[in-house]
Amino acid sequence: MKNIRKTLKIVLFVLFVIYAIITLLKQQKVLNNYKIQAKNVNAQIAEATEYQEELNEKKHNINSNEYIEKIAREKLGMYLPNERVYVDNEN
Repeated sequence: MKNIRKTLKIVLFVLFVIYAIITLLKQQKVLNNYKIQAKNVNAQIAEATEYQEELNEKKHNINSNEYIEKIAREKLGMYLPNERVYVDNEN
């Protein structure tokens, strides 16, 4: 009877250790996935911050004469009076 109890205790202990190891491995896998997700989110935050800085810069420059002149030239095809425009037609 004592041998059966002793054997049962050993078996239960071994099963507990196996269960603990499996649980730790699963948790480590989940933690690794969270770390990867955190890196991706941090990269997205960095991109969004950079884009926000570009937009803020445009916002501050939008009323400047240089910006208005640039947009008029590039998008509207407008030029200053007495200004010569050369078009390069390379065929």
